[in-house]
Amino acid sequence: MNILLIEDETRVADFVRRGLAAEGWNVDHASDGESGLEYAQAGAYNVILLDLMLPGIQGQDVCRKLRARKNTTPILMLTALDALEEKIDGLRIGADDYLPKPFDFDELVARIEALDRRATGYAATGGDALLCVGDITFDKASMQVTVGETAIELTKKERDLLVLFMSNVGRVLSRERILNSVWGMNKDPLTNVVDVYIGRIRRKIGHESERIMTLRNVGYRMS
Repeated sequence: MNILLIEDETRVADFVRRGLAAEGWNVDHASDGESGLEYAQAGAYNVILLDLMLPGIQGQDVCRKLRARKNTTPILMLTALDALEEKIDGLRIGADDYLPKPFDFDELVARIEALDRRATGYAATGGDALLCVGDITFDKASMQVTVGETAIELTKKERDLLVLFMSNVGRVLSRERILNSVWGMNKDPLTNVVDVYIGRIRRKIGHESERIMTLRNVGYRMS
């Protein structure tokens, strides 16, 4: 999938770009409205992520200009302004969806996928009550994790992190994706909190610990 991110805040843009790239998507980044328009007109994108508060041409005007030029690429507006009027105005001028900051990274990914499904016409499927990977089982009803027949005591963050891995088997999870999904961070805190928690989980799940692989300078993957 090809994504265009139009966002002027450098740390937020880098965080989102690295996280989406780890999903296997191609991400182009524009830091202002004018260059965003140039990218949108020159490239073929599945979804445009458009910040409203931009230097130069504001996000609303970028959206208006794209629609006036018959550009039908789905637009997901991102903004720190969460007023109902802002949402209504954005949708009326041609945006397809609206996500207020700070946002959950999993929700961002889900909304991007939903917009792409809407444009390409395929549907999603639901999940099961039990999540199983090897000998590891997570019961969504009881919120209990077991390895074989043994119940494992995990803190909420440890459980959330393990379930994130179990829900994305075979996929690379970047530090940015993990930090946002589990800790709700939209910027890298420049700490090793992710490594510490993965170390704790590996110790607790015993022989299944080898399933969580470290990919140097990339992220982690559960096999």
